Amino acid sequence: MAARAHRRSPLAMMVLALLVEEPMHAYRMQQLIRQRDKQDVVNVAQRNSVYQTIDRLHRDELIRVAHTAREDRRPERTVYALTEQGRRTLDGWLAEALATPAREFPEFPAALSFLPILPPEEAVRQLDRRAGTLAARLAEREAVLAAVDLPRLFLIEDEYRLALLRTELEWVRAVVAELRAGTITWSGEWLADWTGGGEN
Repeated sequence: MAARAHRRSPLAMMVLALLVEEPMHAYRMQQLIRQRDKQDVVNVAQRNSVYQTIDRLHRDELIRVAHTAREDRRPERTVYALTEQGRRTLDGWLAEALATPAREFPEFPAALSFLPILPPEEAVRQLDRRAGTLAARLAEREAVLAAVDLPRLFLIEDEYRLALLRTELEWVRAVVAELRAGTITWSGEWLADWTGGGEN
């Protein structure tokens, strides 16, 4: 019988990776994600997302209940530990994610594919706004990293994200410059000629 395939997600990998360190409860996981500034790496915008992921991993027997714990007068909390199957699954997920570019469908390339729907001047305005946002994010992340004294190994994903930000910002600014110069432009008549919309 073939081994059951477990659904991979960034948050599921994060939960399993945290449990490699030691058994812990869900609230502790949430604390560490915030303390280590990983909320930009995994989506924890919804408060229940960590708990839902834990429930799924527990059902899939990738984690187990180690014990329950109570601190002071706080509610009793369930402490989870990694199973052997969970560790094997995590190793496999990491290997696959590192080696194989995922087929993702981000919004920005989709929006670019429909750029001619907007007038060129509106496209310039919106792309200019994007460049401003990217520049602000880049400056913020660079400032944060400059203030952190950690081995490079623990900042490697931040390096990657900064590289993506710099590349996208450079590209967007170049496109905006070409739109302003008129080397990239379009009109309704030009589009009709290209798409055949002007044919009777």
